[in-house]
Amino acid sequence: MVSVNVDEFGGRLPRPRTLALAGRVLGAVPPPLQVLVGIVSVQVGASLAKQLFAVAGAAGTVSLRLFFAAVVLLLIWRPALRLGRRAWPVVLGYGIVLGGMNLLFYQALARIPQGIAVTIEFLGPLTVALAGSRRLLDAVWALLAAGGVVLLTENRGDLSMIGMLFALGAGICWGLYILLGAALGDRTSEGSGLAVAMAVAAMVAMPVGVVESGTALLSPWILIIGLAVALLSSVIPYSLELEALRKIPPRVFGVLMSLEPAVGALAGLVVLHEALKPMQWLALCCVVAASIGATRSARSAD
Repeated sequence: MVSVNVDEFGGRLPRPRTLALAGRVLGAVPPPLQVLVGIVSVQVGASLAKQLFAVAGAAGTVSLRLFFAAVVLLLIWRPALRLGRRAWPVVLGYGIVLGGMNLLFYQALARIPQGIAVTIEFLGPLTVALAGSRRLLDAVWALLAAGGVVLLTENRGDLSMIGMLFALGAGICWGLYILLGAALGDRTSEGSGLAVAMAVAAMVAMPVGVVESGTALLSPWILIIGLAVALLSSVIPYSLELEALRKIPPRVFGVLMSLEPAVGALAGLVVLHEALKPMQWLALCCVVAASIGATRSARSAD
């Protein structure tokens, strides 16, 4: 039996069996594993994107990433434009926050090491985790992750203040992204809401990217790398995170995302050769321990 969706004219568009099967397989993956794969994908994509900054600029790279991600997701899901009055505000808000988060983070990434940028950005989801927690054990894991954040940013007087402020702004957007992502999962089906929201995010970022980079964005090899960055940094992780948010509360998701600084630092080390100090690696151990504890806590609560 072929699954279908409805287009804006009321017609019925057949969706391939392979896509429906992929959706069922994805749904069978445990939410913590979905989050982990998404984290690795987005951080490797960020390392790849940073290498484009010299020729395409930070905003230009974001524009390419979101544009190609929107195209891929729209082709895959072919969403209906009749999402409903309850869904549209969430989709638009999610897209605007998504565009702002990426623009701010890439500006931070252009100025400070990837591991530090992700750590400061993590203050957003950490706040969500602390604010939404009703269990003492969840608060313990969140505080442990917060201690890791403090250690990681210690003794870094050479950091750009502007870069840190950009990262903090991205963190605020990240916290909103988590909350809106849960609502998006509730009010839209499969990846339709994500596809439309990604198109909104692309429209937010494109004017900034075009002003900054101009015709440099049309270079064939930049377009190819931009497509790869879009798949790694947007299509794969956001799809996985949205699916995970359908099954776990935002507070648990927020603490699980504490893996981001560790993976970001490792990606920066391997791909960009950005080394951190021993004390900062200790901080990463704290963050990873908090993430493992949060995952075990979530399983015991189910």
